[in-house]
Amino acid sequence: MKHDNKAPKQMRLQVYLAHAGAASRRTAEKLIVQGRVTVNGRLVINMGEKVFPHDNVLLDGKQVKLETKFHYLALNKPEGYICSSSDTHGRPLALDLLPSVSERLYNVGRLDFRSSGLIIFTNDGDFSAKVAHPGSEIEKEYIIESTVAIPDRLAEDFTKGILIDNILYRAVKAEKTGHKSFRVVIIEGKNREIRRVFSFFRLHPKTLTRIRIGPVELGNLKQGETRPLKDREIKTLMGIS
Repeated sequence: MKHDNKAPKQMRLQVYLAHAGAASRRTAEKLIVQGRVTVNGRLVINMGEKVFPHDNVLLDGKQVKLETKFHYLALNKPEGYICSSSDTHGRPLALDLLPSVSERLYNVGRLDFRSSGLIIFTNDGDFSAKVAHPGSEIEKEYIIESTVAIPDRLAEDFTKGILIDNILYRAVKAEKTGHKSFRVVIIEGKNREIRRVFSFFRLHPKTLTRIRIGPVELGNLKQGETRPLKDREIKTLMGIS
């Protein structure tokens, strides 16, 4: 799915980087503070810096330009792929499963190396920032298969909230669907949230698969395959936040 975008005459540098597909706006702010961005040959670390579309903006010494076409792709990530632009250990990248486009795409949120399922890729920084922000309260739904029997009280405890190392983990919905199977819906998505809760109950997920992000469902999308998001899915995700 592609959408045309008209760039404003002048914008903040982090917005420019997001519209150029270099990173989400939040990540772009970090890149600026880290001293990795120059404008017309001048190092910039100030969040208030504004630029024009014709300015020469470099990230890590490479020029970035505003993009006029945006892509929104849903990928069914197989287990064993990492959500990153590179990996020092040589593990396969989820990016390598995407169709070839001239624009640089990046993942919205993450799925860890051992997890599989739905993840969204885009080059629209504003879209990425809105979908990934905890304040958007977008539901993420997972199904889990455990290596051992799941206690009945896990679902109730997870929805009430579980405090682990002074961090509260709370699901919107949770249910035991079988002797070793479980379904959970979360919103904030703290780092490795489901795996931490399972470890707290001395459980280990055999498989952990994300099947939904807001209105976007994994459906019958096969592992390793992608599909463009539908217009209504994009509009709903943007409207949620």
